[in-house]
Amino acid sequence: MSKLHWFVLITKPRAEKKVAERLSDLNLEVYCPVKIKMRQWSDRKKRVEVPVLPSMVLVRLSDSQRSIVFDVPGVMRFLFWLGKPAIVRDIEISTLKKTLDQGLTIVETSKIGVGDRIEIDGLGSVKKEKGRIKHISGKYCWVIMESLGYIVKLEI
Repeated sequence: MSKLHWFVLITKPRAEKKVAERLSDLNLEVYCPVKIKMRQWSDRKKRVEVPVLPSMVLVRLSDSQRSIVFDVPGVMRFLFWLGKPAIVRDIEISTLKKTLDQGLTIVETSKIGVGDRIEIDGLGSVKKEKGRIKHISGKYCWVIMESLGYIVKLEI
């Protein structure tokens, strides 16, 4: 049997949880990280699960199984990196799970600016990660995590 990898699937907008459920029904290992957010309508407030990775679902497959995901409605394509399907390492999946389970806490605050290099702690058992601030808007900043190959949106 060939080695299993975590691939990133791009889904139709707001179809992440349904795609994850359908892939799971095919006995595939799927991870669709969610967080609880309070949403407000004109007449009520409600806690809802919102995907952490918009329009993305992580699925663990062998290379030979990749075509099976296109049998699921809502799947658009695989995310590609440098001309190949993007593969997420197991340590990155476990770090994401631990981070969501534990939540991030603010240890100290300081003035930050675009281009500044920062260190993010609180990623569970994984060492501190360094990143460069790409953009700041309101109470959010986007940090380029070079070692992980991601841009992360943080609430400041």
